[in-house]
Amino acid sequence: MRDEDEDKDTDEDLDEDFPSGDGTADGEAVITCPHCGESIEIVLDAGSGSRQDYVEDCEVCCRPWRVSVHYQADGSADVQVTSLDE
Repeated sequence: MRDEDEDKDTDEDLDEDFPSGDGTADGEAVITCPHCGESIEIVLDAGSGSRQDYVEDCEVCCRPWRVSVHYQADGSADVQVTSLDE
């Protein structure tokens, strides 16, 4: 069983890693596939940290791209998508 002090410390650590600003964070973004040029809405996961890099496949052409997400202090997300070839 965890005590309340441990839970408080964990919450404070998360606040340092990801300041929530006004408490809202972008949960989606519209990007353009670097391969086929289609506009695609992707889901973002603010709970995964203020800086994220991962690979996702285009739902239109099925080719992979690298997604880089950087959350600002106000919860807005800067999302960049590049071909894995770059």
